[in-house]
Amino acid sequence: MIIFPIIIVLSLVMYVYYKVAILKSKDSLTQRYFNAKSRICLGLFISAFAINQYVFYETQLSLFVGLVFLVLGVLQAVRGWKETKHYRSEYRRLNPAD
Repeated sequence: MIIFPIIIVLSLVMYVYYKVAILKSKDSLTQRYFNAKSRICLGLFISAFAINQYVFYETQLSLFVGLVFLVLGVLQAVRGWKETKHYRSEYRRLNPAD
Protein backbone atom coordinates (compact mmCIF):
# COMPACT_ATOMS: atom_id res chain seq x y z
CA MET A 1 0.00 0.00 0.00
CA ILE A 2 1.87 3.01 -1.26
CA ILE A 3 -0.95 5.45 -0.52
CA PHE A 4 -0.36 5.69 3.23
CA PRO A 5 3.33 6.65 3.02
CA ILE A 6 2.40 9.32 0.47
CA ILE A 7 -0.31 10.68 2.79
CA ILE A 8 2.14 10.59 5.71
CA VAL A 9 4.80 12.58 3.87
CA LEU A 10 2.35 15.12 2.40
CA SER A 11 0.61 15.74 5.70
CA LEU A 12 3.95 16.16 7.48
CA VAL A 13 5.11 18.65 4.83
CA MET A 14 1.85 20.61 5.11
CA TYR A 15 2.13 20.58 8.91
CA VAL A 16 5.59 22.14 8.73
CA TYR A 17 4.37 24.61 6.08
CA TYR A 18 1.55 25.89 8.30
CA LYS A 19 3.82 26.10 11.35
CA VAL A 20 6.28 28.26 9.37
CA ALA A 21 3.36 30.37 8.09
CA ILE A 22 2.43 31.06 11.71
CA LEU A 23 5.88 32.55 12.29
CA LYS A 24 5.59 34.78 9.21
CA SER A 25 2.15 36.13 10.10
CA LYS A 26 1.69 39.11 12.39
CA ASP A 27 -2.09 38.95 12.78
CA SER A 28 -3.29 36.91 15.76
CA LEU A 29 -6.40 35.68 13.96
CA THR A 30 -4.38 34.49 10.99
CA GLN A 31 -1.96 32.71 13.29
CA ARG A 32 -4.79 30.87 14.98
CA TYR A 33 -6.26 29.96 11.59
CA PHE A 34 -2.93 28.52 10.43
CA ASN A 35 -2.59 26.67 13.73
CA ALA A 36 -5.99 25.09 13.16
CA LYS A 37 -4.96 24.06 9.64
CA SER A 38 -1.74 22.56 10.99
CA ARG A 39 -3.79 20.63 13.56
CA ILE A 40 -5.76 19.02 10.71
CA CYS A 41 -2.52 18.00 9.02
CA LEU A 42 -1.15 16.60 12.27
CA GLY A 43 -4.32 14.57 12.80
CA LEU A 44 -4.11 13.22 9.27
CA PHE A 45 -0.45 12.34 9.80
CA ILE A 46 -1.11 10.46 13.04
CA SER A 47 -4.12 8.63 11.59
CA ALA A 48 -2.33 7.59 8.40
CA PHE A 49 0.70 6.48 10.41
CA ALA A 50 -1.52 4.33 12.64
CA ILE A 51 -3.24 2.67 9.71
CA ASN A 52 0.06 2.13 7.91
CA GLN A 53 1.65 0.47 10.93
CA TYR A 54 -1.22 -1.95 11.35
CA VAL A 55 -1.29 -2.83 7.66
CA PHE A 56 2.48 -3.35 7.67
CA TYR A 57 2.82 -5.46 10.85
CA GLU A 58 -0.67 -6.97 11.40
CA THR A 59 -0.06 -7.94 15.03
CA GLN A 60 -2.27 -7.52 18.04
CA LEU A 61 0.12 -4.99 19.59
CA SER A 62 0.19 -2.87 16.45
CA LEU A 63 -3.60 -3.03 16.40
CA PHE A 64 -3.90 -1.62 19.93
CA VAL A 65 -1.26 1.06 19.37
CA GLY A 66 -2.78 1.86 15.98
CA LEU A 67 -6.23 2.26 17.49
CA VAL A 68 -4.91 4.68 20.11
CA PHE A 69 -3.08 6.69 17.46
CA LEU A 70 -6.11 6.59 15.17
CA VAL A 71 -8.38 7.96 17.90
CA LEU A 72 -5.88 10.70 18.77
CA GLY A 73 -5.43 11.59 15.11
CA VAL A 74 -9.15 11.80 14.46
CA LEU A 75 -9.64 13.95 17.56
CA GLN A 76 -6.90 16.33 16.39
CA ALA A 77 -8.36 16.54 12.89
CA VAL A 78 -11.91 17.15 14.11
CA ARG A 79 -10.79 19.86 16.53
CA GLY A 80 -8.73 21.48 13.77
CA TRP A 81 -11.69 21.34 11.38
CA LYS A 82 -13.98 23.06 13.90
CA GLU A 83 -11.36 25.72 14.70
CA THR A 84 -10.75 26.33 11.00
CA LYS A 85 -14.45 26.89 10.35
CA HIS A 86 -14.70 29.22 13.35
CA TYR A 87 -11.68 31.35 12.47
CA ARG A 88 -12.63 31.52 8.78
CA SER A 89 -16.08 32.89 9.66
CA GLU A 90 -14.52 35.24 12.21
CA TYR A 91 -12.14 36.60 9.56
CA ARG A 92 -15.03 37.15 7.15
CA ARG A 93 -16.97 38.94 9.88
CA LEU A 94 -14.09 41.28 10.71
CA ASN A 95 -13.06 41.90 7.07
CA PRO A 96 -16.23 42.09 4.96
CA ALA A 97 -14.46 43.85 2.07
CA ASP A 98 -12.05 40.93 1.37
